[in-house]
Amino acid sequence: MPGEFSLVNKTKGKLPSLPFVKIKNDILGTSYSLSVAYVTEKESRALNKKWRKKDKPTNVLSFALGKNLGELVLCPEVIRREAAGFSRTFPKFLGFLVIHGMLHLKGLDHGKKMEQLEQKYEEKHLSRTKFLIT
Repeated sequence: MPGEFSLVNKTKGKLPSLPFVKIKNDILGTSYSLSVAYVTEKESRALNKKWRKKDKPTNVLSFALGKNLGELVLCPEVIRREAAGFSRTFPKFLGFLVIHGMLHLKGLDHGKKMEQLEQKYEEKHLSRTKFLIT
């Protein structure tokens, strides 16, 4: 069904609640169906090795599965470790990577345009967000 959203947590940890649907609708549109999966470092490494030929875990992977269908795979362990290096809290960096991944699903590559949009959506959706840990 168009516009669906699903979230699967394959990790044992509690994670911040993010406004996924609002961000998805703003970036990808209301008819876009998105699934988000939180995975372990081991799973992230296996997916990164299979799809990107990089034998290490990564923070986010984006999979465009169709014109209006995609999946984000996030690794909280990696994101938690990397957050301070990007001068962000874990919840803010997680939210930033959700935006980053969605922009890749929209077809953008790394560069100035992507950075401008990341900043715009981060300000709009994350700057005043109170993160609940669930």
